[in-house]
Amino acid sequence: MTTSEFHILLSLADGARHGYAIMREVELRSAGQVKLGPGTLYGAIQRMLESGWIEETEDSEEGERRRYYMLTAEGRQAVSEEAARLQQMVKLAQSKKILPARG
Repeated sequence: MTTSEFHILLSLADGARHGYAIMREVELRSAGQVKLGPGTLYGAIQRMLESGWIEETEDSEEGERRRYYMLTAEGRQAVSEEAARLQQMVKLAQSKKILPARG
């Protein structure tokens, strides 16, 4: 899973969002450290639709042309597994004294 995909899946954990709302949520949650451009966002969305991690939803206002996306059960499992993997990497870095241990 790419970093972009991880951030996108996390942004969808709270519910369905359209593309621009996903970009804003990722930037907000990362305190401006991650900014997704349209090409990165929609390329990742396409890959995640194909993998079954997300799906389009009918969660839009009448007449609105935006596409909304939501996590699938597979997507929730994938992001959960990636979070656990990253947590293990942090523990490894702490054990090697690369990062300070948190108490």
